[in-house]
Amino acid sequence: MDEETAYCPGLMVIGDEILSGRRADAHLPHVIGRLRERGLTLAWARFVGDDAEALIGQFTQTLAEGRPVLCFGGIGSTPDDRTRQALARAAGVALDRHPDAVREIESRFGAQAWPIRVLMADWPQGSTMVPNPVNRIPGFHFRGHFALPGFPELAWPMLEWVLEHHFPPCRPPEILRCLRIEGVAESLVVLPMRRVAERFPQVRLASLPRLGSDAHILLSVRGRGVIVESAFESLCAELTGAGMAWRSCPDG
Repeated sequence: MDEETAYCPGLMVIGDEILSGRRADAHLPHVIGRLRERGLTLAWARFVGDDAEALIGQFTQTLAEGRPVLCFGGIGSTPDDRTRQALARAAGVALDRHPDAVREIESRFGAQAWPIRVLMADWPQGSTMVPNPVNRIPGFHFRGHFALPGFPELAWPMLEWVLEHHFPPCRPPEILRCLRIEGVAESLVVLPMRRVAERFPQVRLASLPRLGSDAHILLSVRGRGVIVESAFESLCAELTGAGMAWRSCPDG
């Protein structure tokens, strides 16, 4: 895995209740914020239901990609919890009852851990434990996939452990520079943006137009280090040279 891939995990939120609207997702904004604080960025986000074949298909893709994936939901013991089984099927491995997970669950529930709660210790063969400081029912790590509960109260403390133990040390956060243009068609900024992108491939340029009574275009340059300022100055010069008036804005 190259460094940039390691710094850019994917996010998968699992559960029919999210797709039906019975529950609102809270993981996406939280994960984006926590990653940003560590200088990490989210590569993609997917919302998947509880259908077994759909989950297997998604995990087949993500296992092949080799990118870290933060998975929320579907690791309980009820029949609709299929994350463990689908990930094992996609990888072509069996489910194994992990002894460390059994000990954690037994320490929480004693004899009442059997025969149902210990099902949550059945993980894809080769998994390692993600500890749960709230109720001691752990999640697991398997081939770059971190399977966490769907409940934020449980999942987010576990996410902190994952970030600390499985991701690179914090790096400088991204720098974002933005400007605003009014009274210009978006097609006119395409060539200036392309020229800057060709000169500064290390940064990302984006255009965000807005229609209506407050019609304008927000252009942004995002990246790390002094190269961002150089690229932004180049973009400003391109726009000025093309006769476009612009003004800086704080954050887009």
